[in-house]
Amino acid sequence: MSRIGKNPITIPAKTEVVVSDGVVTVKGPHGELRRRYVDDVLITVDAGAVLVAPANETREALALWGTFAAHIRNMLKGVNEPFIKKLEVEGIGYKVDVTGPNVVLNVGYSHPVLLPIPEGLAVKAEKGVITVTGIDKEAVGQFAAVIREVRKPEPYKGKGIHYEGEKIARKQGKKAGA
Repeated sequence: MSRIGKNPITIPAKTEVVVSDGVVTVKGPHGELRRRYVDDVLITVDAGAVLVAPANETREALALWGTFAAHIRNMLKGVNEPFIKKLEVEGIGYKVDVTGPNVVLNVGYSHPVLLPIPEGLAVKAEKGVITVTGIDKEAVGQFAAVIREVRKPEPYKGKGIHYEGEKIARKQGKKAGA
């Protein structure tokens, strides 16, 4: 039984949730999100709360029950307060610029790396810190992961792109021979 799924999800003020034709739509002050859900899960809006329940007792329905409850919580949080991921760029000569619809990364390759910014996200680059902001938690996390993948932090000097506050396992370098 899902402990996450059985709790009712309260709807914040200035937020509207509509369930129709297999789609959950959440509207709030910062925008609107839609998510299609499967027939194994029943989603109902009731007196200022969203209730999620399995439609049957199959293994798949029980697995998706808590998953869709978490998705709806993230949608409600996102339309009221956007999600933010910060990445730090460390390395001599490494720099990041946001030009038009692209993020331009100069991180030690012979060419700059261009990444198109997905629709619905805002990206800022200031003094070695990249900030990705948006109302969709999945899109923010995925784009931050794509940026980090361009130059992962290396364990000897710590150069590369990493999340703010991320601990990088450091290795000891070569020792001088005597």
